[in-house]
Formats: sequence, structure tokens, C-alpha cells
Amino acid sequence: MDGIVNVLKPVGMTSTDIVRWVHKRTKASKAGHIGTLDPGAAGVLPVCLGKATRLAEYHTSQGKSYRAEITFGIVTDTQDAFGTEISRIIPEITRNDLERILPNFLGQIEQLPPMYSAVRKNGKHLYEYARQGLEVDRKKRLVTIEKLKIIEWQEDSFPKALIDIECTKGTYVRTLCYDIGQALACGAHMSFLLRMRTGSFTLDSSYTLEEIDTCLVSNDHSFLLSTEWGLDLPKVIIPPNRLSAFKNGLSTGNLVIQGDILENSSPVQVFCENRFIGIGIWNNECLCPNKVLC
Repeated sequence: MDGIVNVLKPVGMTSTDIVRWVHKRTKASKAGHIGTLDPGAAGVLPVCLGKATRLAEYHTSQGKSYRAEITFGIVTDTQDAFGTEISRIIPEITRNDLERILPNFLGQIEQLPPMYSAVRKNGKHLYEYARQGLEVDRKKRLVTIEKLKIIEWQEDSFPKALIDIECTKGTYVRTLCYDIGQALACGAHMSFLLRMRTGSFTLDSSYTLEEIDTCLVSNDHSFLLSTEWGLDLPKVIIPPNRLSAFKNGLSTGNLVIQGDILENSSPVQVFCENRFIGIGIWNNECLCPNKVLC
């Protein structure tokens, strides 16, 4: 079984749990997810099966969108609702205060990766140091926040805001929530997270584990997307008489290009007679095979 399953991940399972579940149920040769979601988060988690696992790297750089709930006045060591509370104050803030500071977080911003994260330092994950009660130096990262919109404001002793976020890969939404709390001088943590989109994979077209199971029982594979589905790469069409050469690692020229003008070293999708063949690299007006999947 080769292709991609757009899974609606439930709260409580790790991304690895989802991959193992899909792998076992589909009996695919191999499986891997596109972009990690924390156990406490829900939403879109595409899982590549079989040959599609070789293309996962071309999906991870695509943009993502989230709906997050921020609880103000309470700070945790993990920056989300699953950590240990480290401070609590009754915040005196309003929706207007939040609207006033949100523009400061739009565009390219710096983020300090949280200690409870999978980022590596000296060969160890940061969360391994954190579990030992250690905090280590780490470098800030540049990410881009393309959209921040307040969907709902809940007035309470500890106010909550529901916000929609569009951002680039590598963005820590819980760190964004924490930093917003710091900017308001009251602290905050992310109390819920839903990923609504990653690349072309959306919430509307995702399948629950129960729906996938039901399909498999009735031998219905309609949930399975094609191997190349969602790739945001230009397309190149090679003639049938060059297919064998491409398979055997030979470059070829005089091709049909669909999309933007290609720059050297650009990865492209390669098709032959409407069939996806693999990924090529465009160099000096020639196509060189990179990943052959046929």
C-alpha cells in the first residue's frame, strides 16, 4: 500500500502512536508522519505509507495553520496544559490589550525553543535535560507568523482567548502563547491546540482512526491519497522513450515543464503519460533523477 493518509489525530496519542496504528492496520511496508503533533494536541497529521515515505521531506517545509487556546495568568514549565504550574496571578487584561500587542508577533520573529521539546543539544533531546531538572543554553530560531486572529475572548478570573495562527514550519505555538503572556506581563500557557492545516492537508479532508478502520474492514481504500498528493513542486513531463533512461539514473532534456521557470538544483515532480515517476533535480536545462518510485 503506497500513498498518504490524512489522519485526524485525537488528543492523548503521540504522533508515533498514530504511525504505529496506521502501519499495523494497513500492513504497509513502512510508514512515517509528516510533522509532529504533541500528545495533547489534535488535528491534521498526514501519514505516508510505502513509497510515499521517501517524499515526506518535501512536505515538511510547507506552511501550517492552527487554532490555539491561550489561558492568561498561569505559566507552566512545558508552556502547555500538561506541565507543572510555576506561577499564577490574576491578570488585569482585556481583549483590547491582546489586540494591541498581537501585531508585534506578526512577520518574522525569534523564538527560543522550549526545554520540553525534541530539539537536540550535544546529542540529547532538550526534554531529556528538562526531565533531569536542567536548563541548557539554546539558540533562538527565526520563524514567520503570517496570521494571528482572535476568534473568541472569554472573560474570567483567568481569561482565555481562542486564536487562529498561520505560520511557517518549526514554529512552537505554545512558545508563541507563552511569549504573548510575557508581553502582557501576566504570563500565559497554551491550554489547547488544534492543527487545521499542514501544506495542502486540511481538517475537512482528514479521517478519524475509526473511519479508517471502517474503510479497511470493507476493503475501501478511498481514504488513501496518491503518493505525490499535496507536493508543492513544479511538474516535468518526460516522453515514454526516456522513461527507462530516467529509471537508470540518466539525465534528459527537451522536456515539458508545467509551472514556474525552474532554477538550477530545483526539485521537480516527474510524470510520464500521467503517471507519477518520482522526483528529479533540474540542472542546466536537464533533468537528473533523484528519487525514482516507479
